[in-house]
Amino acid sequence: MAESKSTLIARSVQKHAGRAKEKCTRWGVGTQRRVQRLPPMILQNLGKVDRTSDEIFEEHLQNFTRQQNAANRLQKEFNNYIRCVRAVQTASKSLLDSLCEIYESGWTGHDLLYVQAQNIEMLWQDFNHKLGDQVLIPLNTYQSQFPEMRKKIDKRGRKLVDFDSQRHNYQSLQAAAASGTKKRDENKISKARDSLDEAKRTYEMLNSELHDELPALYDSRALFLVTNLQTLFAAEQLFHSETSKVYTELEAVVDKLATECQRGSYTLKKNNASPKSPIINNMNSSITSVPHSGATTDNLPPGVLYRVKATYKYTREDVDELSFDVGEIIRVVEYDDPEEQEEGWLMGIKEGTGDKGMFPANFTRPL
Repeated sequence: MAESKSTLIARSVQKHAGRAKEKCTRWGVGTQRRVQRLPPMILQNLGKVDRTSDEIFEEHLQNFTRQQNAANRLQKEFNNYIRCVRAVQTASKSLLDSLCEIYESGWTGHDLLYVQAQNIEMLWQDFNHKLGDQVLIPLNTYQSQFPEMRKKIDKRGRKLVDFDSQRHNYQSLQAAAASGTKKRDENKISKARDSLDEAKRTYEMLNSELHDELPALYDSRALFLVTNLQTLFAAEQLFHSETSKVYTELEAVVDKLATECQRGSYTLKKNNASPKSPIINNMNSSITSVPHSGATTDNLPPGVLYRVKATYKYTREDVDELSFDVGEIIRVVEYDDPEEQEEGWLMGIKEGTGDKGMFPANFTRPL
């Protein structure tokens, strides 16, 4: 019967394991000699040879790594923030362009709406300019220090390995000569000592520089962050403060349009009022000719043409206008000066208070 696939695999594994065991046995002491011929850095990692340690530098390196990670994250998030700001700017411009197109030229505040839309666009441009030039560029400059410093740190690591390698080589030559296993070669030992001295000078120079530069860079983080954030927050505050003023103006434009719409300024005039409309009728040039169909004129005080009841609340905008709430009764009288009469407006005296002023006729109904 043919052997199963799993059985064949198991036998193959056992065979390779046995060969590996034989090789380890044959190597014996020679394995140690092969290990010793490995590169110095690997030997150090394997714990076969000692290496120079510097706990203070390791602490500086840890601080540097944390600082670099923080700078990289800040740069990433701020770049994303600027992209979002620019996207909102584009959306804002598209929206206001659309509003300027649909806001009819005959409506109140048309020109002001266009001007304020341009003001908003300029505020966006100024805000983006500050974010780029005064926040992002300094941030990029700050962050650019880390790759260069990292290169220097890596170079210091390589020079440290070279220094330890030359030190181990010199120590091995001296030990061999002292033990008598090899003939003392003064020329070879002298060259090894010179190489060790050169490697030591190179390493110590880089190490000394980094002992000064790494703490200085680390100590700069707070001042940079304060300066950068102050600039960012000041730009944000100014932008939102100025745009708030512009939007206040735009709100006033729309509020005025709403008031004029309530007055019927943009309503198409018809000969007969709609049954559902609060408009009484079109006003003529004289108060005496105002149609007041359905209004009772009997038993009225002298000078009162008829009475109306407020169907909507109205708040006056000028001192010569009359404010009232829904349900209040107003006596309609003639204008003191007929030339002051405006189409769609009546002159009245509010019962109960005696307040007198103009009011929009379509906010009331005749009694």
